[in-house]
Amino acid sequence: MLTISSTIKLQDGNEIPRLGLGVYKATGASCEAACLAALEHGYLHIDSAMGYSNETDVGKAVKKFKREDLWITSKIDSSKHGYESTLAVVDNSLKDFGFEYIDLYLIHDPLGGKQKRLDTWRALVAAQKVGKVRSIGVSNFNVNHLEEIREAGLPTPVVNQIELHPYCQQRAVVQYCAKHGIILEAYTPLIRGEIGEDAIKEIAAKKTGGNPFRVLVRWSLQKGYVVLPKSGRPDRIKANADVYGFELSLDEMEAIDALDKGKAGSITWNPIDAE
Repeated sequence: MLTISSTIKLQDGNEIPRLGLGVYKATGASCEAACLAALEHGYLHIDSAMGYSNETDVGKAVKKFKREDLWITSKIDSSKHGYESTLAVVDNSLKDFGFEYIDLYLIHDPLGGKQKRLDTWRALVAAQKVGKVRSIGVSNFNVNHLEEIREAGLPTPVVNQIELHPYCQQRAVVQYCAKHGIILEAYTPLIRGEIGEDAIKEIAAKKTGGNPFRVLVRWSLQKGYVVLPKSGRPDRIKANADVYGFELSLDEMEAIDALDKGKAGSITWNPIDAE
């Protein structure tokens, strides 16, 4: 049975909470308040990044809880790709968070080119070996980017965080990750509220009192993803976690699955096709 504290085991043996709070574009007191609202409600996972400029704010909220009970993610974007620069960014993230370790560190995007992607990955492997990060993964990586790592004989990422929602299901990447034991994290799972008059709202009318966002979170969970809904409002943060008192039937899951629009369904930068 799924609960707000449910986890999934990664290939490295660590267990990642299935529900996390996304904090993209949240900074300062509003970010700290959102994190506090989530953690007080029972969330165990916050997804940050160097590019979000809010690691310090997340760290302030986390200090009010037991660090070992929580899972905190950060990411390095392509502006800092490279071996030595990555090591420096990890150290800076630790300083900004005020942590002794970071649970998960991701390569945020594949835009740096093949050599820099591999150098960055090697640096994250090194950071993991010395205990600065517990788990390492990637974000916005397509099959060819993941294959580069495999062909280089390097450790497989334990996570790939990509845009995932009913309109953009990225099935080729999803299938590859399933085959290779890479856990998928779904960002923008709420479609930024851009929901059509379709099965999502029809199911919401029956299951959640008309709240389509709870249906979207539940769909992601039942697909086996780690899901990262974003909100700065405490009431919505709580509502997005109110997904454990109902299940979507097989027919309902299939109806939502049928909404996939492929690449046309993307609503974010989705740089998955970078060379």
